This record gives sequence, C-alpha cells and structure tokens, in this order.
Amino acid sequence: MTERSIIALVSAPSGFAGRTGPIPVASPWWSDVKPVNEALEHLLGVPTSVLRLISVENSESPPGGGLVTYHVEAHGEPDRTHLHPAEEPEADAPRRLPWARLGGPAELVTWADAEIERTGPAVQVRTWNLSTVHRLPTRTGPVWLKAVPPFFADEAAVIKMVATHDPTLVPEVIASAPFRVLLAEAPGEDCWNVKPEHVEQILPRWVAVQHALAGEPQVRPSAAPMPSFGLPETLVHGDFHPGNWFDSGVVIDWADVVWGHPALDAARLMGFCPPQLHDLVRRVWSEAWLRHRPDSRPLEALDAARAASHLLNAVKYQEFLDNIEDSEQIYHRDDPANELRAALRLVTS
Repeated sequence: MTERSIIALVSAPSGFAGRTGPIPVASPWWSDVKPVNEALEHLLGVPTSVLRLISVENSESPPGGGLVTYHVEAHGEPDRTHLHPAEEPEADAPRRLPWARLGGPAELVTWADAEIERTGPAVQVRTWNLSTVHRLPTRTGPVWLKAVPPFFADEAAVIKMVATHDPTLVPEVIASAPFRVLLAEAPGEDCWNVKPEHVEQILPRWVAVQHALAGEPQVRPSAAPMPSFGLPETLVHGDFHPGNWFDSGVVIDWADVVWGHPALDAARLMGFCPPQLHDLVRRVWSEAWLRHRPDSRPLEALDAARAASHLLNAVKYQEFLDNIEDSEQIYHRDDPANELRAALRLVTS
C-alpha cells in the first residue's frame, strides 16, 4: 500500500481559515482519520474533526495512499502560522450526509454525552460516506459511537434481533436513535488474520441464529434471489468477512443486512479467506446447516451463491453511488463493474 499525505481545508469557529501544506500520516487508508486529526492538532494547536474527503491525487491503490484533501473543522481557533490562502469548500451539496457538514461530528458527540458519562476526549476514528465512528472513553471502558446513512438498516434493531437468539454474537447496544447507535466495545482482536478456530467458533453460531430467524422478512429483501436448495430465507449479514469478527466470537457492522439466502454470507466469507481455509468453511458451514435442515443441499447452494454474492455486491455498491455526494464517489466508482466481472468469470469458467 502506498503512503498517504493529506492537505486540510480548515474551517474554524470564526470562519474559513485556509489550507495546510501536505502532511504525511501513518495510515494509508482514506477513511482512517484518527492519525489525520492527531497530525492536525499537533500543527494547529486545537482539536479537529474530518468532515469529508474532497479529492485524491496519485493514489495507486484506492481506497488508500496518494495525496488526499479533506475538509476539516477546527474546534477552536487554529494557529494560522502553517495555513495558506485557499478557496473555501462549498457549504453544502446534494446527498451530503449530516456528519460531513460543519457541526455534524460535534452534534453526534453531544447526543452521546446525554446517554453516557464520558471521561475524556472523543476520538474520531473513521469517517467516510458509509459511516462515521468515534471512540468515547468511560469509567467502564470504551464506548463506540457510530452513525450510518439512511439507506442502511437500523443497526440497533438488527443487533437486538440477533441477540434474542445469541446475545454473545453481537455487541451490547447502550443507546440508539435513527441512523446512530452507541455500542459497548467488542472484546478481543479482529480476525483479519483469520484462523481455523475462528471459523469453527463463529460460523455454526451464525447458522443457528439464521435458522431461528427464518420466516417472514424482517428487513428489506436481497437483490440476488437464489433457488433455495432446501435452505430458508433469513437474515443475511451482508458483509460477513473476518474483519467484522472478533476472536471473542462477537460479530460487528450489522447495517448492511438484507433478507435472503444464507449462502450469500458464506460466499462473502470465502472471498476474504485464504484458499487453504476454503474447504474448512465449506465443511463447517454445510455441516451446521445439515444439523438444522437435514434434507437441505448446502454445498450446492454455496456453489450457486459465489456468483450471486457478487451480483448482490454490485447492486449494493451502485446504491452507494446513487446516494453519496460526488466527491466521495471515488471510494466506490469501480466497484459495481468489478463485481459484475467477477460474477461473469464464475459463470463462464
């Protein structure tokens, strides 16, 4: 991954203050804004929040690297020693999300402060067109404040639905309001470096929940219909990859859910697992479903779902593009076509 440098267009309480020069930051990922705010506070002498991405130059591996320009809000009057004259960013634009507007991050933290007793500064960890996430310190441990766009599912409601059948599979919901949620921290480490024991621990429990929830749709239907192969329509996580798992057994990021065929989640998982784990995923997932549905054909379903999962992703990415402002579309611009090509390769190979 190439390195990232940033330029900040800085709005202050007294008005637009100017732009910084290029500043190198530790993380290459565009939506990873904690190191951006740390670098800017060191430079400007006041805390900041990233509002949105404005442009990217010279990135060889989106969504990371290159020279990234952000609109940033300073929470206090900045030291202007390192600021240069620049054109002020547009005040608003079609499809701009609330947290990408001046005052948006502060409003979210103010809402959270009415629900918890914070013991230190709120840390903006991530922000982009699909979510914004703050880490809030409390006496009992970190709390996570997350907001999502209106085209996503009600994450708190989905978590509570899953918790009815397995409360240890989901984080605790502390408070919620439309398109925002406060969550207790998930214990453990994420499973990006997924191991066999993670698959064996999480997959059968998720299958058991899907089996228990099967029936009438409780969220919007999937855009990728499939033959049943003896398996029920149920809750589909929608982004069921190991980065959304913790080694404690908790699964996070429930805003992408749809109602559809459960093999879509298993196919999504296989796309993120190394090839040496594919046979294990197929075995653990199919055996779990056969315990609940002995007459089903889960392996046939999983073979069909490999292409269907890419079709579902293509529709989802196009929905993102249809509902986010122009400057942030660089995150997803090539994704629908890439997913359609992946599905085509599977059905023609």
